[in-house]
Amino acid sequence: MFGYIRIAKPELKVKEYEMYKAVYCSLCRSLGKSYGILSRFTLSYDFTFLALLNMALSDSCDAVERKRCAFNPLKKCNYCKSDYGLKMPSAAAMVMLYYKIKDNIADEKGLKKLGFMLLSPVFSRAHKKAAAQYPEIEDIVSRYISAQNSLEADNCRELDRAADPTAKALSELLMLCSEDYVQKRVLERLGYCLGRYIYILDAACDLPSDIKSGSYNVLKYEAEGDIADYAKKRAVPQLYFSSNEAAKAFELLNIKKYKSILGNIIYLGLEDTFKKELNA
Repeated sequence: MFGYIRIAKPELKVKEYEMYKAVYCSLCRSLGKSYGILSRFTLSYDFTFLALLNMALSDSCDAVERKRCAFNPLKKCNYCKSDYGLKMPSAAAMVMLYYKIKDNIADEKGLKKLGFMLLSPVFSRAHKKAAAQYPEIEDIVSRYISAQNSLEADNCRELDRAADPTAKALSELLMLCSEDYVQKRVLERLGYCLGRYIYILDAACDLPSDIKSGSYNVLKYEAEGDIADYAKKRAVPQLYFSSNEAAKAFELLNIKKYKSILGNIIYLGLEDTFKKELNA
């Protein structure tokens, strides 16, 4: 994932922001503990959202403690004492990273390609461990990558069709957050809308560089005039639609805790993020 599912920080209360940071830092620690120190650099806002949502649907109490940061020993951070809600998002981050590296090796050239080739064996062991612990995540991500590669090889020009693999992958990942059938159906819809949002925003942000490099981008086939302006006009209505549909699904979830933080992300953060990224 790409780091587009963020909070609207100015609209959060101090205690809400501190809890969000605690989950962020706890996920970082969980990654390092399970998959090695380098895995900490893969931490993103998207997986923090996944961890927060996973924890929010549980009845368990999340006790917090202060400990020193691994990257800055002079600084103390809040951490969740239990990592029960962090293991699945950590594994998802590792599996997604591994396939992203493989994809970049296939797409890039020169020094960039060499760099990703050097990274591949570093994260291969972490990937195997995550895939063994969560084979369902391995299945979800491998099918997503295969479907995406197939669409790109066919030079797909339909936005909805191009966004479908990412949307389906996130919908299936979110469904892992609950065992309740009704909640799973709601999570499926929420994940699909968020995945579609991520794909379209990423395509819009990458359009100028993809046109320059000749890389695949579903938006480039009708691009004309000022590319950044075209990307904005093409993407913004779709991003509003996806974020609004995500909000409708979110309202149907039985959130046990952190509802105000998650609501901040869904109702404010999504719009705030794409407006900043696209200067909309």
